[in-house]
Amino acid sequence: MSRFWKTALLVVAVLLVAGIGYRVLGSGKQKQAGWGGQQGDAQVPVTVVAAVRDTVPVYVTAQGTVSAYNTVTVSPQVGGQLLSVNFREGQAVKKGELLAQIDPRTFQAQYDQAVASLRQNQALLATAQSNYERSNSEAYRQYVAQTDLDTLRNQVAQYQAAVAAAQASMAQSKVQLDYTRITAPIDGVAGIRAVDPGNVVAAGTSLVTLTQLQPINVLFNLPEQQLDAVRAAQAAGPLRTATLDRAGGEVVNADGTLQVVDNQISSSSGTFRLRAEFANADGALWPGQFVNVRMKLGELPDSVVVPAEAVQRGSAGDFVYLVTPDDTVTLRDVVQGGQVDDGHVVIDKGLQAGDRVVTEGQFRLKEGIKVTPLQPGQAPPAPSEEQLKAAGQRRGAGRGPR
Repeated sequence: MSRFWKTALLVVAVLLVAGIGYRVLGSGKQKQAGWGGQQGDAQVPVTVVAAVRDTVPVYVTAQGTVSAYNTVTVSPQVGGQLLSVNFREGQAVKKGELLAQIDPRTFQAQYDQAVASLRQNQALLATAQSNYERSNSEAYRQYVAQTDLDTLRNQVAQYQAAVAAAQASMAQSKVQLDYTRITAPIDGVAGIRAVDPGNVVAAGTSLVTLTQLQPINVLFNLPEQQLDAVRAAQAAGPLRTATLDRAGGEVVNADGTLQVVDNQISSSSGTFRLRAEFANADGALWPGQFVNVRMKLGELPDSVVVPAEAVQRGSAGDFVYLVTPDDTVTLRDVVQGGQVDDGHVVIDKGLQAGDRVVTEGQFRLKEGIKVTPLQPGQAPPAPSEEQLKAAGQRRGAGRGPR
């Protein structure tokens, strides 16, 4: 092959490589232009909130169980036929209110017999006292032997003892008679009755269970790591406790006060038990109910607070997307200091008051990307006609001949 043809083939090869390189580079520029149109020219809209410095409360939360303040199983203390039940199931009853009546006739007869015995012994005592006083008077003493006086005095003591025994028997009979009227021992709500009228009941037969709902208790457990903080806070003053709804957001009852911290830690669960008392004036709490409990331990002054949704969890720990003054984002590692409420957290390290953090739209972000900051609830602005036209041109360029 001549030198001419070698030179020609070399020129053709160089032109072919240059053409391929131009197409590759042009395609890359088109793609880059397309990405820039999405992330550079049209900035990513995100919701941004500034960190604030505030005095925030410190809470501990747990799941708890509502327990009646008092629970009493009402049972008769004497046996007999149940004549009547004087309450409705589910009715609120007051202490001393009549709940049921047992046939009192047998006990009434025993009481009447005791009363009669007392009167008889009182009459015998009166006669003995009269005989002794007359025999021991100045007019008759010289005619009565000393032995007779001793006998008369002993008769007085004997009948005094008989009267005392009769009084005790009468009191016992009166107690038995009163037991035929079964009354409420506490204020509470009557449950479902266990015995119907007409049945013969014995002492100890369960009739109904009363539960006291006002006040009412809530039992809950906390991890043993929080024991020292709870005890220190309790030593400083009463600890206010609230119950929350099932979602854990809204306060249902906020009038609770911690009453007792149990005296031991469970070795099986590593938790300790606490009991809070609630007035329950509206009756919202019911025995056996599961509730979310929140107890305030104190306050943290001058703390940096951000919305909880701003904090993301990564393999290296917690971080936020921080918006710089030129509206670009950067990842910032943070250390949480605790939950303020269901919507905010304390940041111990990584942020200062005034730092802007992204709370919505994080899934579209990466380091150094440009964003359009929006207020919470604010919708992103609609694209302009020029932006729509430019986007159409970029899409058309991306579909060019290959």
